[in-house]
Amino acid sequence: MDEISNTAQAPVGQQSKSSTWMQWIGIAALVYLLLLAVSLIGNGFQLAAGDHARELFQFASNPVMGLVIGIIATALVQSSSTVTSIIVGLVAGGLPVSLAIPMVMGANIGTTVTNTIVSLGHIRQSEEFRRAFAAATIHDFFNLIAVIIFLPLEVMFGILEKSGGYLAAHLVGGDAISVGGFNPVKLVVAPPVNFIKANIESLSDISGGILLIGLGIVFIFISLTMIAKLLKTLMVGRAKEMLSSAVGRGPLRGIASGAVTTILVQSSSTTTSLIVPLAGSGIFTLREVYPFTLGANIGTCITSLLAATAIVGANAVFALQIALVHLLYNVFSVLVIYSTPSLRDLPIWAARRLAKASARNKSYAAIYLILVFFIIPGFLIGASRMLGL
Repeated sequence: MDEISNTAQAPVGQQSKSSTWMQWIGIAALVYLLLLAVSLIGNGFQLAAGDHARELFQFASNPVMGLVIGIIATALVQSSSTVTSIIVGLVAGGLPVSLAIPMVMGANIGTTVTNTIVSLGHIRQSEEFRRAFAAATIHDFFNLIAVIIFLPLEVMFGILEKSGGYLAAHLVGGDAISVGGFNPVKLVVAPPVNFIKANIESLSDISGGILLIGLGIVFIFISLTMIAKLLKTLMVGRAKEMLSSAVGRGPLRGIASGAVTTILVQSSSTTTSLIVPLAGSGIFTLREVYPFTLGANIGTCITSLLAATAIVGANAVFALQIALVHLLYNVFSVLVIYSTPSLRDLPIWAARRLAKASARNKSYAAIYLILVFFIIPGFLIGASRMLGL
C-alpha cells in the first residue's frame, strides 16, 4: 500500500514543480512585456511631440497639478507601480523631470487608498475597525507629511532632481543604461518596437505616436496586473512568514521586511493590505506596523527602476533619473520624518485620532476617503487655475 501511495504521489509533486516553473517563465515573459511597454510609451511621445514635448505637457505645468495627477491616477488604477512606470515612459518621451517629480509624489499618496479600503472590511467590529483603520491611514498621513515637507523644498532647491541627476549620470554609459555602452535590454526590446513602428509608418506622426502610447499603457496594465497575480500565488505565503518574523523586531527590521516583501509581491498595496487585518486582530500594534509600511514605499521603487532599463538613446539618463528620484524621495522621507521624534509621532497621532472618531461614526471613514483622494485634489486643480499657476 505504501509503494502504491508513493507512486501515486510522485507525479503530483512533479506536476507542482512543473507548474511553478511555468509560473516563473510567465513572470519573465511579463517583465519583458513591461519593458516593451515602457519603450513604446517613450517612442510614442517622441513621435507625437517631436521638439514640442514641453508644450504637450502643459496640463502638468505646475507642481500642484503634477501632484494631483499622480494622486488621482494612482487612486483610480490602485497601482503606484503602473503609474510610475508610465511616468518613466513619459520622461523618456520628453516630459521634463521637474514636472514628473510631483507626479511621483502624488503616486505615493494615491496608492494608500487600497489598504484604507481593505480596513473597511472590519467595519462591523468597532474595536477591530479602529485598529485596522489606524494601521491603514498611518501610511496616508506619513505620505502626506512627506509631500508637505519635500514638495516645497523641491520647488525651491531641486534637491531630488539634482541628486537623481547626479546618480543617473554616473550609471548611464553612452546612450544606454549599461557597462561600456552595452545594453542587453536594448537588444531584446528594440526588435519588436521597430517592428511595430514599421507597421504604422502609413499613419501621421501624431496618430502613430498616440497608438504607440495606447499600446504601451495597455501592456503596462496587463503585465503588472498579471505579475502581481502570479507573485501572489508564488510568494504571498513566504511574504506572510517574513512579515510575522520581522514585524515587531525593531524599526530597521520592519522597514527592511516591508521593502523586501514589496519586492517579492511587486505591489506596495498588497504588502500594506497584508498587515491591516493583522493589526485589526491585535497581533501587531500601530507602532510595529508603522515602519513596515515605510519599507513598502521603498520596495515599490524597484518597478520604476526596472522600467527605466528599457529606455535607450538621449533620454535614457532622464528616465533613470526619475526612477532614482522615486527611490531617493522615499528613502529621504524615512530618514527625515522617522528619525525626527516630533515628526515621527505625527502620523501615529493623526491615525489614532481619525480611527477613534471613525469607529464611533462610520461615515467619517467614507468622508475621509472621498475628501483626501478626490475632493481635495479637485479643489487644488481649481485653485491653481484661478491663481494662474
